Amino acid sequence: MNRTVFCIKYGLIVGLLVSAPLLMAQENEAELAKKAQNPVGDLISLPLQNNTNFNLGPDKDRTQNVLNIQPVWPLNLNEKWNLITRTIAPVISQPDLTSESGSTTGLGDINFTAFLSPAQPGKLIWGAGPVILLPTATKDALGAKKWGIGPSVVLLTIKGNWLYGMLANNVWSIAGDSDREDINQFLLQYFINYNMPKGWYLVSAPIITANWQADSENRWIVPFGGGLGKIFKIGKQPMNANIQAFYNAKTPEFGPDWSTRFQLQFLFPK
Repeated sequence: MNRTVFCIKYGLIVGLLVSAPLLMAQENEAELAKKAQNPVGDLISLPLQNNTNFNLGPDKDRTQNVLNIQPVWPLNLNEKWNLITRTIAPVISQPDLTSESGSTTGLGDINFTAFLSPAQPGKLIWGAGPVILLPTATKDALGAKKWGIGPSVVLLTIKGNWLYGMLANNVWSIAGDSDREDINQFLLQYFINYNMPKGWYLVSAPIITANWQADSENRWIVPFGGGLGKIFKIGKQPMNANIQAFYNAKTPEFGPDWSTRFQLQFLFPK
């Protein structure tokens, strides 16, 4: 064989052998990113999401911090259906808005959702089920002292590098402390993700809320913003991390003007 031809063929073979694992790793990262971004994906995970809300109170000088511990556990009911359970246990540091200092820290009310979702979804991926509010707050200032329930739904689609959709629910109180205000709380989170090479992605996932019990001027929190994330590994453990910042275009009188969110998610692919 001609030496030049041999060198070219040998170089191509070596190049393929070296690049194949890299291409596979990049493909795995892209697929893992989409699963991690899908609220009803068939993926066990443990997100630790820290939200810091700035400029609260009459003087707009207080800060609230909420660490959400929110395990996701999918259950395969049969060949057609999955049940995706999502639990949010908030650890809250709540400032005393009636004074210049002081705060209360502890566990807030736990939020549990169970989404029934097709095991083999089409172009439109969806899930629906109940959302349940549990009065687990360890301090009066950190919870409503009410049991609540309502419907929850999630819709999303994936097109190439794009993943986008929305999650919505509404919770009404059904029992609890009669001296506390009833709950009628709406939540809408839209999410837009653009996945890039090497596990990087752009994300915008603000959470819009409405307290229907409040007057119209103090009902809504409407944030806008986004950030950057990455899929990576610590040893053999797949991880997902992202950071986002939001400005609240609409907020209650003593509500936060802006916020940041940092999430570190442990992924357990099957």
